[in-house]
Amino acid sequence: MRRTPTRAGAALSLACMAGAVLIAAGPPASSAEGTTDAGSYLAPFNTTGDLTGDDAITQPDVDLLAGHVGATSTDAAWKTVAAADLDDDGTITVTDVAALSQKMIYDDGPFELVEASVLDMQAAMNAGVTSSVALTQQYLDRIKAYDTATIDTAERGRPLNSIISTNPEALKLAAAADEERKDKGMTSVLLGIPVLLKDNYDTKDMPTTAGCACWEENQTDDDAEMVEGLRSQGAVVMAKASLDEFAYGFSSQFSAFQGMTEDRQNATSIASPYNTTKTAGGSSGGTGASISANLAALGFGTDTGGSIRVPSSYNQLVGVRPTVGLASRDGIVPLALSQDTGGPMTRSVADAAIALDAVVGVDANDAATERQRGKVPNSYTKYLDPQALAGKKIGYFAQMIPSPTATNAAQAAAGRRFEQAKADLEAQGATVVPVEMTPDEATAFTRVLNEGSGSTNEFKHDLDEYMATHLSPAVEANTLQGIIDSGKFTPAYRSTYVSRDKITEEAYQAWAGPDGTHTRQLALGHEQVTGLLDAQEIDAVVYPSGTPFGTFSTNMRLSPNTGMPAVTVPMGADATDPSAGMNLEFLGRQFDEGPLLGLAYAYEQATGHRTTPTLFGPLPQEAP
Repeated sequence: MRRTPTRAGAALSLACMAGAVLIAAGPPASSAEGTTDAGSYLAPFNTTGDLTGDDAITQPDVDLLAGHVGATSTDAAWKTVAAADLDDDGTITVTDVAALSQKMIYDDGPFELVEASVLDMQAAMNAGVTSSVALTQQYLDRIKAYDTATIDTAERGRPLNSIISTNPEALKLAAAADEERKDKGMTSVLLGIPVLLKDNYDTKDMPTTAGCACWEENQTDDDAEMVEGLRSQGAVVMAKASLDEFAYGFSSQFSAFQGMTEDRQNATSIASPYNTTKTAGGSSGGTGASISANLAALGFGTDTGGSIRVPSSYNQLVGVRPTVGLASRDGIVPLALSQDTGGPMTRSVADAAIALDAVVGVDANDAATERQRGKVPNSYTKYLDPQALAGKKIGYFAQMIPSPTATNAAQAAAGRRFEQAKADLEAQGATVVPVEMTPDEATAFTRVLNEGSGSTNEFKHDLDEYMATHLSPAVEANTLQGIIDSGKFTPAYRSTYVSRDKITEEAYQAWAGPDGTHTRQLALGHEQVTGLLDAQEIDAVVYPSGTPFGTFSTNMRLSPNTGMPAVTVPMGADATDPSAGMNLEFLGRQFDEGPLLGLAYAYEQATGHRTTPTLFGPLPQEAP
């Protein structure tokens, strides 16, 4: 469980004299859209009162204010401290100093790694309770103890197998982050935070295998653009997570570094930490299992047709499928670029917002990112308002909702959880209504949900482009036919690779070209669904991401087939199987990630459905 912030040991005698208890800053009481342009964590709470111009409340701000106790609005120096007159009485008092100090991310109380948020980690590192080196080592220890061992003694229990490789430079990177904190303070909310990536993101210090034994030598000489964003914010890229090979499917099978040869063809499966007899989902199953089992602070996956949201649902995580073009795909092994997008998978909505901040931006190497200009806020954390649902109109499409009385037990369970989610949304002040459609609109909407994945006709074309620009020269399997000929891949995917290799350039253009059938349908899907929301003044759409360890109908297709972003968040487990959590998905207009995160945050804060996998609790040395 998340630790409760205790006291902070800042050397501030005035605050102590006032009887103040300094705590690590928590969520703001209200941070409605547009209240600040600051780019710091949980704006405006952690930014209001900033006196030093760095968009954060730090010890220098408190020290400066303490030196002006007694100043009034008539004093010449008032403009220096006016922003920190937090009770707005025209006088700087000890109360103002104490209130400002409470906004610091600082906590010298006991620290518990399991379920720790980014804020928890930063507060503890700022107070010297822990360090990036210590956090990174603890996570590496957890990977060693938990990932390949059979912790689950139940019949058919199996290892997680969620990690493909760890970074030999991780502790060195963490030490550099600690030095930066020592010299300059917390320069970023991600400074020193250990993260892991699905192993289709290029990394200059670990191979990028896409889960395939055929690419074990793919050591690129640079990072994917999103990885560069994380490193620029001081994050420690600690490990690469396993995945469905080349991001195909939801079964979580991979072959990389499993001792495969041409004569030995098998695959390793990824398990959910809640029930290791079940798959972790895919294709970002390794990210899902590892983040849920607390093997890293933050994780990233990719989503073409559900590959972030499915494992997030199976593993009680928050998953964000951004608008295509919000974050660059350059340096990520593609599946289908018409629908590919990378995004965070985290244990909380706040952590997802922090992670998303680090990876957005225009990139000349991904033309789709040009679409985001003028549509991205300084920080997604400013939307994290626990009252965000109040007054909102939330819609749902009836055909995407399983019946609570369905004969299929899994569907009935999801239907019951959705009914409870509706009640929870309404309890937070939202109005939840069905989206109304004419017969013609309903027929068109069904076409949206039924449009196939781009992976069928785009994989070979897009993979060829990646191999030409990114693949290491050391890799012999540098064509799709070469991968097939190598024999080093998951056996279940042979027929898929063979069929995809037969796709001609003409077939690709007819599907994904400027006037291709898939291209036109995606544009129509976006136009239709956005039109329905606009006409009925609906703020967002909700639906179950899936059933217990399963999917429902074509729900995962709505986001990729419209290009509209989606945020999935735990909505609890049915009483029939408490280990099988399910997620509620919020979908909104293109580049509306901020408002969606706000709605998901309000729902999360009101319900608190995520649980910690009981088999993967603290190691003995992690006891606070």
